[in-house]
Amino acid sequence: MPFNLAPYAVSEVNSLGREHTEPAEPSRSGRNPFSRDRDRIIHSTAFRRLEYKTQVFLNHEGDHFRTRLTHSLEVAQIGRAVARRLQLNEDLVEAISLAHDLGHTPFGHAGQDALNECMRDYGGFEHNLQSLWVVDFLEERYAGWDGLNLTYETREGILKHCSKNNAKQLGRLGERFLQGQQPSLEAQLANIADEIAYNNHDIDDGVRSGLIQIEQLSEVSLWRSQRELVQARYPQLIGRRMVCEVVRHIIHVLVDDLVKASQARIQQLQPQSLDDVRRLPKIIDFSDSMREQAIEMKRFLFKNLYRHEQVLLQTTKAAECVKQLFAVYLNNPQLIPADFRPQDQLTRRISHYIAGMTDRYAEKEFLRHLSS
Repeated sequence: MPFNLAPYAVSEVNSLGREHTEPAEPSRSGRNPFSRDRDRIIHSTAFRRLEYKTQVFLNHEGDHFRTRLTHSLEVAQIGRAVARRLQLNEDLVEAISLAHDLGHTPFGHAGQDALNECMRDYGGFEHNLQSLWVVDFLEERYAGWDGLNLTYETREGILKHCSKNNAKQLGRLGERFLQGQQPSLEAQLANIADEIAYNNHDIDDGVRSGLIQIEQLSEVSLWRSQRELVQARYPQLIGRRMVCEVVRHIIHVLVDDLVKASQARIQQLQPQSLDDVRRLPKIIDFSDSMREQAIEMKRFLFKNLYRHEQVLLQTTKAAECVKQLFAVYLNNPQLIPADFRPQDQLTRRISHYIAGMTDRYAEKEFLRHLSS
């Protein structure tokens, strides 16, 4: 963590600390509370499982496509680079970035939507809230408490969305959703870094898969403008290297705009403290013109990749797998490990169990219990 943090950045001084008090880290360790959070996340079981959880393409569809793990690492890299330029807490941004997808189900958004449908009458399923449950309760690594006992600020950043009904159950952590306040700038930054990473790298994976043709991307103004710059500099560049170079240029343009637009809002709103940040409008974001271009790219991906018939064919099968597993466990709760959250309501216990599965484990369970 840099020594020249801005006065409105999160620091050890203004942190709200941990739920369970712990001895201070020895100064010789070189770790602050937020780097300690990062280390706990990296060593968690849920983090390791991200290697076998879908980003867009199912785990068995290819070794070179992004997974939730590689995506989280890319988010952390972008987040740290921007945090350094804005004098924000790099370690906190990294911790949030690495933990933000810990609660995602197997099979990506299709699995999440299917589990939410199964839980519709039992409180629903929110993957951000699930990520919080993972770090607060579901990880079992410490003698004195459940979960990882992370700092308030890391937990706040993980919970980037939350329904008001669930927020009411979360005490201090849920208050900002009820009062319309903002989280720390570090949390705001991790959210935007997530968007930058998945938009650009989904283009890369989409082209690699053959589901998106390079010619189609000319519809996207951000791609078109950066490809023209790349072609002017490297007129002979084609194929995979050209795609990587354009994506690299787009990320650079997005990051540069994000920094400059955020600096302009800081200058305009003049936050003097972390409390000011929470009361002010959102600060970390693109300029209006760049936001429009980012939305255009997102719409392109939704139409041409996420809703591609080949992707939908796989995700429809995956959603059905989740629904059928839920029904099996509901009718046969003895199939869930006996020591797995026995204090929870059965439906929530099932939800936790399925959400924690990797793609391949869910498929294995499906074949074990439902193949005829």
